[in-house]
Amino acid sequence: MSKRRRRAQKTFENVPVVDAGARGKSVAKTEAGEVIFLTDAVPGDVVDITTFKKRKSFYEGKVTNFHKKSDRRTTPVCKHFDTCGGCKWQHMTYESQLYFKEKEVVQNLTRIGHLELPEITPIAGSSEQYYYRNKMEFSFSANRWLTLEEIQSDVEIDDKKALGFHIPGMWDKILHLDECHLHPAIGERIRLSVHAFAKAEQISYYNPREKHGTLRTLMLRMASTGEVMVVIQFFEDHKQHRIALLEHLKNQFPEIKSLQYIINEKANDTIYDQDVILYDGEDHIMEQMEHLKFKISAKSFYQTNSQQALELYRITRDFAGLTGNETVYDLYTGTGTIAQFVAAKAQKVVGIESIPQAIADAQENARNNNIENASFYVGDMKDVFNEDFIATHGKPDVVITDPPRDGMHKDVVAQLLVLAAQRIVYVSCNSATQARDLALLDEKYEITKLQPVDMFPQTHHVENVVMLELRGNE
Repeated sequence: MSKRRRRAQKTFENVPVVDAGARGKSVAKTEAGEVIFLTDAVPGDVVDITTFKKRKSFYEGKVTNFHKKSDRRTTPVCKHFDTCGGCKWQHMTYESQLYFKEKEVVQNLTRIGHLELPEITPIAGSSEQYYYRNKMEFSFSANRWLTLEEIQSDVEIDDKKALGFHIPGMWDKILHLDECHLHPAIGERIRLSVHAFAKAEQISYYNPREKHGTLRTLMLRMASTGEVMVVIQFFEDHKQHRIALLEHLKNQFPEIKSLQYIINEKANDTIYDQDVILYDGEDHIMEQMEHLKFKISAKSFYQTNSQQALELYRITRDFAGLTGNETVYDLYTGTGTIAQFVAAKAQKVVGIESIPQAIADAQENARNNNIENASFYVGDMKDVFNEDFIATHGKPDVVITDPPRDGMHKDVVAQLLVLAAQRIVYVSCNSATQARDLALLDEKYEITKLQPVDMFPQTHHVENVVMLELRGNE
């Protein structure tokens, strides 16, 4: 054992777990004030700990014994909870999950942004805590992750095929899933059927280290309309096996409206630079939100919790306070879902997005929805969102911005300050970077409303919607 490892390994006894921390971890604190981040505890537990990593101001550790188990605990529903990193808070009651998500938002805005906040609107919880995801991506592996019991047993393991999720931090190890409680029942049936058929037909699974094998990934998209898309990614194209598997799905699952495949021989399994080939049905499925319909292709971005996306967009529309006379800019518009959702209450909506395919989807969906007052433009936000663009399309009364996790580029924030629209609605999936941006906007804007929204039950992720109004009505 290295000296570094020995220094990191310490033991602590009877330590209370006092809070939930970043990335789904919990926070324990000793009487001496030492902070330890844990992955296997819940606030309210009292535990013994062995640390395995030392940082400048905290340790990372693992629980070795429970003296008291928290009232916030509940029994995980999934057999894979201890190994799979997909639902890190499944051992915490949903009421407690909402409490700590809302608390994180407030702490980030006040501690990082040093912002004055109005009374917070309570977090919007999800009516469905399981089976809510409309998109799932699974990986095949010829050499699955083995449990400690399997490794220590004397039984020779012949079947090492897996269809499931990557073990956290391990790019080449896949946990085979016997069950998953994130997607609807039709997704579960399709995934298990694909695995059973591939095993029976002896179709090879991908080996990422040796770069060979037939089956690579399985993507499922399940719309709120009931329409289902299946996309199978093959590494090696064995035509007989490919057709056999696709025919099996076509015949066994009439729910599948779009059955597609990809032949991907490159090093990574991202599909955005790959040709998606239609095998049966249509090349898309349809989502619906209120009176709007959205065409979803294999590469389309769409919020993965359809029901909560509707709640998120309703809050965003409410915060925008539209009367029908406003020009609205929708920054980071994606496929234009928010822009189209608010268009009926605005005079004009202008969406900007850096991904050309997303803008093409936005334009097509707007045509299909007979929306004539929304236009969409492609380009890097920091370059496109400038004075010339504003002069061409008009000064907005309201700006809606929904940036990626990194938040807005400083040039975009600077342009918003120059623009001085009467109102900004800032939708964020990362309240830490949102706090940074809001601190910069605080020069001219005050926060008048905020409401967190839980899009991802059983995880630590949380969305937050903030309404900003121009100080002094300049």
